[in-house]
Amino acid sequence: MQYGMNLLLWSGELQDSMLPNLEKLKKMGFDGVEIPLFNLDLDYAAWGKRLDDLGLRRTGVTVRGVEDNPISPDAAARKKGVELNKKTLDCCAAAGVETLVGPYHSAIGHFTGAGRTEQEWAWGIESMKQTAEHAGKVGVMLGVEPLNRFEVYFLNGQADAAEFCRQVNHPNCRMMYDTFHANIEEKSITKAIHAIKDMMCHVHISENDRSTPGLGDIRWDETFDALASVNYDGWLVIEAFGLALPELAAATRIWRRMFDDELQLAEQGLKFMKEQVAKRKK
Repeated sequence: MQYGMNLLLWSGELQDSMLPNLEKLKKMGFDGVEIPLFNLDLDYAAWGKRLDDLGLRRTGVTVRGVEDNPISPDAAARKKGVELNKKTLDCCAAAGVETLVGPYHSAIGHFTGAGRTEQEWAWGIESMKQTAEHAGKVGVMLGVEPLNRFEVYFLNGQADAAEFCRQVNHPNCRMMYDTFHANIEEKSITKAIHAIKDMMCHVHISENDRSTPGLGDIRWDETFDALASVNYDGWLVIEAFGLALPELAAATRIWRRMFDDELQLAEQGLKFMKEQVAKRKK
């Protein structure tokens, strides 16, 4: 198993001020970090070298919006969404990012007032196929992320997202599982994880209030039991949010501080993940 920490807890982009915390995360025992890929004009090759020097592997996360929505009825917006996904993948390759996760299948926070249509599904498949082809060329895995119904309407259920990836039908298109979203959308965590076992390449460990993993009411025993039962051995990445990013706080509906200290959250979360995995190896 590989253990990571999503850097959105601190910032929406890589910056020099994060270096001391990156060093501390490495000393805590993290194998890698999940870097935000929203600003595509940074020197990601230089950041890749910095993270190599620290001994931190990396995954990445990005999103799409209304103007670059890959399932938009506007062909220009769909085209822009694919182009930005490809540009993001180029940044991933420069930085040595192994897997790009997130809801880049559709616009986050945008709703039509109805569920997805067959046409939107077809547009989504077409857009993701183009994205996956580029991912294959640059050597990055896609981890398509279903979100809960309050954040997107295109992909909510785990089995649904797995079927989406199967229809994209490309070896570089897989999906990720997020404990926060599944806690809202799934009746059975066990069934959900078994339904996606052939497509799952990444897992976000996120508490029900987006704070320290293990201190809330996510069905953790069922989650880790199910992951062990399908022999999952990939990334477990803590995803927690605070108030550091106003734009992200608005998107994720974080209005109050849920923890005392970011590094304390990371340390406690890492300890929790490792304990849970170790219990199931006995």
